[in-house]
Amino acid sequence: MRVRKILRNLLILILLATNVGCDQISKHIVRQTIDYGHKTSVLGGFITVTKVENTGAFLGLGDQVPGIIYKIFMIILPLIVLGYALYYLLSGNNLSKTLIFGISLVIGGGLGNVYDRIIYGSVTDFLHFDFVLFHTGIVNMADISITIGFFILMYEFFINGWTLNLKTSEK
Repeated sequence: MRVRKILRNLLILILLATNVGCDQISKHIVRQTIDYGHKTSVLGGFITVTKVENTGAFLGLGDQVPGIIYKIFMIILPLIVLGYALYYLLSGNNLSKTLIFGISLVIGGGLGNVYDRIIYGSVTDFLHFDFVLFHTGIVNMADISITIGFFILMYEFFINGWTLNLKTSEK
């Protein structure tokens, strides 16, 4: 049983590293190859690639917040929440594979964006989707990961009745 838990946690950490790695590689490519303001349409205009730097959170929310408040709400608080989520994920018992995957996507995406804020002072966004009836803001792979993870968590909550059990250790 102990070996199984170690293997499970190792696979979770590999999933997280892969998620953050893909996000950071895509952002690095965009930073190195695309000029600000340049737009490239892909798949008949369904996707537009353009480079912007987002100093805020979702859709620029909080980009005008002063220094220490910014660090608290955009770096420190997210790291605390992501750290607890990782603890919950690694120490949780009886979590479904779907739930593990969803939480991992949220953590990996969150870590990718927090890393950017710490290292670059902003998050590189570059993908805009045109769904005909509505358009997205300009996002990155971490944002997509967080969004997919969020929908998986909502599925687990509403369909499968998942509840956040804060007691993660067995007696």
